Amino acid sequence: MTSLQDDTSAAPAAPFPAGFRWGAATAAYQIEGAAGEDGRGPSIWDTFCRTPGKVLNGENGDVAVDHYHRFREDVALMSDLGLTSYRFSISWPRVQPTGAGAFNPEGLDFYRRLVDTLLEAGIEPWPTLYHWDLPQPLEDKGGWPERETAHRFAEYAAHVHAALGDRVRHWTTVNEPWCAAFLGYASGEHAPGRRDAAASLMAAHHLMLGHGLAVEAMRAHIPDNAFGAAVNLYAVSPATDDPADVDAARRIDGLQNRLFLDPLLLGRYPDDVLADTSRYGFDPQDADLAVINQRIDQLGINYYSRHTVAGTPGEATQTASSPFSTHSPWVGSDHVRFVPAGRPVTGMGWEIDERGLHEVLTRLHREYPSLPLYITENGAGYDETPDGNGTVQDVERIAYLDAHLRACHEAIAEGVPLGGYFTWSLLDNFEWAWGYSKRFGLVHVDYATQRRVPKDSARWYAGVIRRGGLPGRA
Repeated sequence: MTSLQDDTSAAPAAPFPAGFRWGAATAAYQIEGAAGEDGRGPSIWDTFCRTPGKVLNGENGDVAVDHYHRFREDVALMSDLGLTSYRFSISWPRVQPTGAGAFNPEGLDFYRRLVDTLLEAGIEPWPTLYHWDLPQPLEDKGGWPERETAHRFAEYAAHVHAALGDRVRHWTTVNEPWCAAFLGYASGEHAPGRRDAAASLMAAHHLMLGHGLAVEAMRAHIPDNAFGAAVNLYAVSPATDDPADVDAARRIDGLQNRLFLDPLLLGRYPDDVLADTSRYGFDPQDADLAVINQRIDQLGINYYSRHTVAGTPGEATQTASSPFSTHSPWVGSDHVRFVPAGRPVTGMGWEIDERGLHEVLTRLHREYPSLPLYITENGAGYDETPDGNGTVQDVERIAYLDAHLRACHEAIAEGVPLGGYFTWSLLDNFEWAWGYSKRFGLVHVDYATQRRVPKDSARWYAGVIRRGGLPGRA
């Protein structure tokens, strides 16, 4: 569709390596809809959305943007954009409605059709096996704080991989385990909405254990597939050089970043984080660390902003993950304050700091074993409406993407093995506890009619892809 093409005749001022993967990302509960169709069971997000006071305006993902019925139209949009890869998640309750026992062939057939349609369009599928939609029956049995959930996840992963592994090479096990564990089980801002510090730490551990068990099971089936996880990482800075602020930065870096990177890549938990959380009885089994520390072939990085923190008394301005946030997710470090650093913010209130992405990438390359890295999410949410001509002139999103891609380009030039970039998100969609009030998509969706209209950012990104890099700065 030529409307997404811009002038790509000039060579890029900031070219990316040949073979660099250009993608966009989505998640099942946020886009699929069809919540009660073809044997899909309830997830913790179906239940959470029906709990008063948990989601803005009482909205839910029952219909979302109807991707379940419109996926061919959406793949055509991806093709028009020139995407070479598409990251999506597989709905566990659609494939295995109770999270244990019988699998649902109709649910798995949907993903077969999606994968085949992507491949026919020349787009590489990058599925994520867990993007927060735990089957409700498993939560009824205790959820991620229970060890059994990790084993059930591995069983589910092996089944999906057996069905699709002959056509899908790149697999992500779990997405943003920090959010699933601490927003789901500590602050209660996300499903299942529990507030139990000790349970949240065990949830984090079992998400990591589930990752390791799943990689083990899938690699046994097709060893030459590529396996990894996607973690949401932040650059973390102290507000001042006061020792209390420096300690606050250490604590938040530990809980946000190192609690997941260290077991995944080094086979251990950080001693300081174990000390910070010791009063909750968090003492994971050493044998589990060998499973978590399975060899992985790729690591996904989700990056949106920087944390600036203080451990000294004062006004807290932490940006909430929910409009109803009242409880801290920072287990063992509840006293830490999140303070503004004076940067511009997105419509989510998140400070824009592309230098933080460069910092995260170079730190990973410097401090951890080298492996292929991918930006699996990066984007900006705003509350947008089309103009009188029906277009969305989202210049702020274009500036955000341009700045962060330049940070990626700089990191690659410095030797970071970054192999691809997936912007969040392809489509406007259900933004968790914020309902439909925030829009992250390259493509605008009219939720009443489901009409899709590419924004100016879609045209800009299509030009970057076809050019193979970034234009010169204006």
